[in-house]
Amino acid sequence: MKPVRFSSSQYALSKPLTNYTFKGMPPPDPFAPQLDLTFAEPRSTRRIWPVRELVAQVRELIEQEYGDVWVEGEISNYRPAPSGHVYFTLKDADAQLPIVLFRRQAMLLRFRPEDGVHVLVRGRVSVYEQRGQMQLVAETMEPVGAGSLQLAFEQLKQRLKAEGLFDAARKRPLPAFPRTVGIVTSPAGAVIRDFLSIVARRHSGLSVLVVPVSVQGDQAPAEIESALACLNATGPNAPPLVDVIVLARGGGSLEDLAAFNSERVARAIAASRLPVVSAIGHETDFTIADFAADLRAPTPSAAAELITEAQHKIAEHLATQFNRLARAVRFQLLQASQRLTHLPVTRAESRVSALLHRHAQRLDDFSFRVESALTAQLRLRQRHAADLAAAVLRHDPRQSLAQARERLQAGRNHLHRSLEHRLHASVATLTALNARLHSLSPLAVLDRGYALVLTAQGSLVRSAAQLTPGDQLLTRLADGAFLSRVESTAPASPAPQAKSPIPRR
Repeated sequence: MKPVRFSSSQYALSKPLTNYTFKGMPPPDPFAPQLDLTFAEPRSTRRIWPVRELVAQVRELIEQEYGDVWVEGEISNYRPAPSGHVYFTLKDADAQLPIVLFRRQAMLLRFRPEDGVHVLVRGRVSVYEQRGQMQLVAETMEPVGAGSLQLAFEQLKQRLKAEGLFDAARKRPLPAFPRTVGIVTSPAGAVIRDFLSIVARRHSGLSVLVVPVSVQGDQAPAEIESALACLNATGPNAPPLVDVIVLARGGGSLEDLAAFNSERVARAIAASRLPVVSAIGHETDFTIADFAADLRAPTPSAAAELITEAQHKIAEHLATQFNRLARAVRFQLLQASQRLTHLPVTRAESRVSALLHRHAQRLDDFSFRVESALTAQLRLRQRHAADLAAAVLRHDPRQSLAQARERLQAGRNHLHRSLEHRLHASVATLTALNARLHSLSPLAVLDRGYALVLTAQGSLVRSAAQLTPGDQLLTRLADGAFLSRVESTAPASPAPQAKSPIPRR
């Protein structure tokens, strides 16, 4: 056990210790002499906090511990301030938490908070020192269940509908025969190409004025609003630039179509003096601009068909009437021909008819001859053109270049084959020379059990006369070498002569 040290400045003898029993020690003997050992009460060391200092330190501790948290709950007591800050309470069934969303973060929200909306808030826990109240300083907020863009879409739709911007009474009909159409869209993409192609096919006399804008991004609503104002701007006595306006864009996600779900674009469409056709996205895509426009087209291509519908119907009606008139004329001619056939024919009429037949036959004959002559002349001209084309091709530098390339490639292939043949021949020759060199090499003789004897100077010993006793020699074998010293030399004895096995006679 660690000993405890008592300071004499803190304790004074004031109370006896006779009534205290220490653990592990026998109880005091009541008949033993009493010692007057007493201790005074400890002095009080209280720290007195100013309220501001205590609250500030608590705030710092809380912010360090809960600097980034996510809290889920229901909005209650929603209060937007004139400064742009937003105050509300986030609550559930058992507790509630004050929330503050400052103006800069509130401007970035994609939906409009209101009481009863279930949200997920991210921020840091802090303490509002003036009230000593814990609160959450929010950084971001998003609705739970529905996306923020979808919720903003529904909120703006209900608000504008309540203002009457979507009423059918304020919808204006499209002009039946527009002369000029203004289309507000991106200049790049398939939308403008499809629109112009359909207009040219169905109504060749219709002029199209393209106003290029951005159809996605933060700057898109301002550009669309400016384009609509530009098309509606006219002089005091000048006619409008266009007869109808088409607001077009291709399909995309809800984030891609966010520019057409803005209140700014919806009010610009409602303020337009000219009828506006909304052709945004695919058939299943709906935007705020669709409800505010005078007419919604499922696609940009459908918008082009709707604008040219009256002209196209008139053209179809004229074509139908022309076919009916042609059939009626042919019927009348057939009836007249039948009546003429049943009429009695006089001798003069017969001669006239025969003369007409002969002239008709001669006319047919001339027609055949002219057609044959023209065909022959055409064939002659075609052969002449083919000869000229062949002559041009013969002198075409591209053909000469192609032939030169073919010759160059053939030369490269021949050179490559020649180099390979020479290389193979050189390798074979080198292999043969290497084999001969190896067979004549004195080192090859060592493999058969012989040795080379060299002097200390490195010269080959060929005779015993070159050596004297005491000389150092280097003997080289097939797998190594060793040093030796000459003790003595002796001349070589003559080789014994072999006796002939055949006796002499």
